[in-house]
Amino acid sequence: MPSPFPGMNPYLEHPELWPGVHLLLIAELTNFLTPQLRPKYRVAVEVRTYNSSGVLVGLPDLTIKGSNSTAEPLSNVAVASPPSPISVTLPVPETIRQGYLEVREVATGEVVTAIELLSPINKRPGEGRRSYEQKRLQILGSLTHFIEIDLLRSFASMPILENDVSSHYRVLVSRSDQRPKGDLYAFNVKQSIPSFPLPLRPPDPDLMIDLQGLIHSVYDRAGYDLVMDYSQSPVPPFSEEENEWIGTVLETAGLRENGS
Repeated sequence: MPSPFPGMNPYLEHPELWPGVHLLLIAELTNFLTPQLRPKYRVAVEVRTYNSSGVLVGLPDLTIKGSNSTAEPLSNVAVASPPSPISVTLPVPETIRQGYLEVREVATGEVVTAIELLSPINKRPGEGRRSYEQKRLQILGSLTHFIEIDLLRSFASMPILENDVSSHYRVLVSRSDQRPKGDLYAFNVKQSIPSFPLPLRPPDPDLMIDLQGLIHSVYDRAGYDLVMDYSQSPVPPFSEEENEWIGTVLETAGLRENGS
């Protein structure tokens, strides 16, 4: 079943759904780009690992049981029984792995274009954001083209000098030969996701990416319509006017009763 929204489906942003959406969209981008880039270029799927301090949940408590041995003591001297261990839970680093894409030239192995699809770990204040921003600056100071896709409304957007730009979602295309200038595709939930170019090495022409089509494909092929609770408001929340528009879209699609 296709997504009822003309652009980004805001229900895909839910923290419980986004990790899966992120993985599937990385795969969808790879499948879309590879046949159009070969044989001169290849798409490399890379993995970045974040270690963030936190409590690792979901593991059972460890229980150390005393011995059931009934052997006689070696002497008749009374010895106090050792204390039984107490089961405790320790704070341990939580490992978060995040995929990203690199378009590499086959002949040289050099990275031509880096493609980042942001997750909460990149945007949330803390070590994860600082680490990503440092990596971002390294790319922007190199000869590598850079594409940054932000389909999450949570937390502050990545820095640009024009701080008055406001939108729900955005795609940044930064060509290495045009920096510090870049092309920012800013759009809101009511709008379709714009297609944008993937820059390559001259004289090769840009490859256009239909992100809207890829998002619709992920939603449909992964069966997200089966797990969406459209009776609830999206997370994070929208304004009252935007919620009314979302309700109208869902009612028109028969996915929410009128007035619910």
